[in-house]
Amino acid sequence: MAFTKSAAITKFSAHETDTGSSKVQVAVLTERINYLTEHFRIHAKDHHGRRGLLKMVGKRRRLLDYLKRTDVSGYRQIIQELGLRY
Repeated sequence: MAFTKSAAITKFSAHETDTGSSKVQVAVLTERINYLTEHFRIHAKDHHGRRGLLKMVGKRRRLLDYLKRTDVSGYRQIIQELGLRY
């Protein structure tokens, strides 16, 4: 499983130079979180990496809270497309 940052950016960007909007940031963080989750299934004792994973999860949570406050339809769309919140 490879980390595909550019694919996430092109899929969720509003225009061609959009790399920092909330939706793009959430998509990139989700890709990294999924990649690291697989990494920790193999390397269970990598505690330093796990701390970074937890920081990413918290950042994604804050970005999703912001999106929910400001753009509910965009929040629902990105949740559905990324497969979060079952």
